[in-house]
Amino acid sequence: MTDIVTAAMLVIGDEILSGRTKDKNIGHLADIMTAVGIDLKEVRIVPDEEAEIVAAVNAVRARYTYVFTTGGIGPTHDDITADSIAKAFGVPCEYDAKAYALLEASYAARGIEYTEARKRMARMPRGADHIDNPVSVAPGFRIGNVHVMAGVPSIFQAMLDNVVPTLKTGTKMLSATVHCPFGEGLVGGPLGEIQKAHPDTIIGSYPKYGDGKFWTELVVRARSQEALDAARADVEAMVAGFVATAR
Repeated sequence: MTDIVTAAMLVIGDEILSGRTKDKNIGHLADIMTAVGIDLKEVRIVPDEEAEIVAAVNAVRARYTYVFTTGGIGPTHDDITADSIAKAFGVPCEYDAKAYALLEASYAARGIEYTEARKRMARMPRGADHIDNPVSVAPGFRIGNVHVMAGVPSIFQAMLDNVVPTLKTGTKMLSATVHCPFGEGLVGGPLGEIQKAHPDTIIGSYPKYGDGKFWTELVVRARSQEALDAARADVEAMVAGFVATAR
């Protein structure tokens, strides 16, 4: 049997929903999860509102093996992710002694005042473990199956690098792409029949347009090479049949 491990992502921040900030973390997480054999099944973008964050966290952490959040762990008043995660787990959000000391030493070394706002970045749910931050020191944290990380892409990526080695991974999904010089309207029906004949695969069609012409990329995915090859052969035969007819 294949080992399937799943994940969800919560992108937290009004600035994402308003379009002021363009998210760069979803694609990076998807690439990494695919590479290590974890299926990213859902992504939600939620505002800086406690009730919305709590509801989203509790919904996805019950459904998936892992949850990853980005955003809302900075020093300002609207950085409420830590408080919201704590509420979702029913524990206090409080200063973490190790995080407090790390930040205090970092600011002292740079001759920068350790203000109350900066101290906020040392707060996390009681019982949480650190996710190290090699870029700007302030740690993320994990509690249960939820991993809470910064929204700044360079920091998120560095934190994720520290998280990945701790994760259980599953059987990687293999994929193959078949070029089809015709639009989806022609291949839709036969492709559906091929999907039915190969239930242990996932077959997707992705329409393309350029130079006044439509074409389609047909992507076959499976967790075994045998299943992949069998479905790909049928897809290739279908495309070859259409090409022959069109001549």
